[in-house]
Amino acid sequence: MPAPARKPRRRTPGQIARGVRRRARRLAGRARRVWRRSLQLRVVTSTLVLSVAVVVVLGVFLMQSIITSVLHASELSAVEESRANIATASGLLTPPPTDVTDAPQDAASALQNGNLVDAAAKALADRSGGRYDVVVFNDSTIGEGRASGNVDPVSIPANLRAKVQGTLEEGTLWQQFVTLRYLGNRPPEKGIVVGARINGTYEIYHLFPLGEEENTLDAVQRMLIGAGAALVLLLAGIASLVTRQVVTPVRLARQAAERLAAGRLEERLKVRGEDDLARLATSFNEMASTLAVKIHQLEELSQVQRQFVSDVSHELRTPLTTVRMAADLLYEGREGFDPMAARSAELMQAQLERFESMLADLLEISRYDAGAATLDIESVDMRDVVLRAVGDSEALAERQATRFELRLPSEPCVAEVDSRRVERILRNLLFNAIEHGEGRDVVVTLGADRDAVAVAVRDHGVGLKPGEETMVFDRFWRADPSRARTIGGTGLGLAISREDAILHGGWLQAWGSPGEGSQFRLSLPRVAGASLKGSPLPLVPPEVEMRRTWRSHVTPVLSPAVAVAEAGMRVRENADAGGFDGD
Repeated sequence: MPAPARKPRRRTPGQIARGVRRRARRLAGRARRVWRRSLQLRVVTSTLVLSVAVVVVLGVFLMQSIITSVLHASELSAVEESRANIATASGLLTPPPTDVTDAPQDAASALQNGNLVDAAAKALADRSGGRYDVVVFNDSTIGEGRASGNVDPVSIPANLRAKVQGTLEEGTLWQQFVTLRYLGNRPPEKGIVVGARINGTYEIYHLFPLGEEENTLDAVQRMLIGAGAALVLLLAGIASLVTRQVVTPVRLARQAAERLAAGRLEERLKVRGEDDLARLATSFNEMASTLAVKIHQLEELSQVQRQFVSDVSHELRTPLTTVRMAADLLYEGREGFDPMAARSAELMQAQLERFESMLADLLEISRYDAGAATLDIESVDMRDVVLRAVGDSEALAERQATRFELRLPSEPCVAEVDSRRVERILRNLLFNAIEHGEGRDVVVTLGADRDAVAVAVRDHGVGLKPGEETMVFDRFWRADPSRARTIGGTGLGLAISREDAILHGGWLQAWGSPGEGSQFRLSLPRVAGASLKGSPLPLVPPEVEMRRTWRSHVTPVLSPAVAVAEAGMRVRENADAGGFDGD
């Protein structure tokens, strides 16, 4: 029976919100990276923002100036036209002794009906040609207000009527910008009302609509917005073009510098013109030529030095073999010598052994310097490699009263390595632990995971001071220069071990703390040529980490000196755990 189809899982609002926030943060991070990496984008964006600000300010200023000019001109025109109509309105609102023959036909009909206000409003409206409407009020008679056309008398504000009514001198004009309202379906519009008091009891108001002016201003505004947008885009394009002319040579210089840093010493820039960018290209080419000459000189000097070390090492082997044969004879016959001569034979034998070891190490270092070192890869069980290295170190450990504690897994730990070089690394680490372990036990731990194997050698001796975790792999380095080597080392063992680890694509790292001993960790990929991304063993011993964690919980208050010291140690451990690769 087929299994029932699973219903799609519905996401809660909280999950949706978190997903949106994650996407927003991801997009913001990408935008920040693009912003930081693109000089051209920053320049064009800055130019665009500044251009928009300037265009907006200028556009607002120009628009305000145009609006002020247009409204002022309309206001002057309305006042002048209203002033011209005052005399006519005064005559129309004076009761005539006889029939008025100068008035239009409709007004004459109104006069015949005895309605002076209607006649005056109609006559003035007819003279306007549709440019304005007229409203006339008679203060002495209630309901005598008349308006021409469809204009609503409520369009006249009360404060303007109060000013007109309070005027002592007839013919004084008062004007105000208002919203004109109409009867019917005609929408309101902006306008100017000009009012005056005539013939004592009459108020006459001319209402001038500003529809055409508004249309003109809207057209001007659209034109300014379009011109401003076009100007901003044009400035952005110009900024992009100009920036590209500057950024492109700089980008080419950056690419050339990267190729030069990668070792392509023949890289040069093309010089065009005589401007600052051309001088930059010229200076870069001169610098590249100088660096190439210096690097070639240093390479030749380094080659001479490596060849000298190699030649000296080879040339010394023949006389050293002769001296060694003579020293062996003297050493075997030392029992027949007097005590001083016998002791001299023993010292010469020991120093010759150290000299031979140093020559072998110098030859090995010269191979690494010349890039001639190769690996003999084979699949081996790392447990066997560790046991062989420990067996080679047993004699020295017995002389130093040191015991080995092995922590090996029960299952095979197979890895593709050069067993000879790995054994040499482990022997050097064990010799170093014996020399500096002060007779205490040395712990050897082997660990493995799917991608890597690791061997950690832990001693409980003097430890390492801050900063010595990397210096310990330098050639001929000593923590205490006045301290003699107790087991006859050459000072090159750890340096060679690091080179062997790097040749495998692995890590050789060190941790140490005064009074707590030290630990060296070798991490290698299980498959030859694979990239090493982590280690199956911690660099800091677990007991040390647990002790520090316990102290941090048990002791809530630390003195400033102790707090600073422990904080510095943790920072150093974290940095080491990040993967010291020996470069």
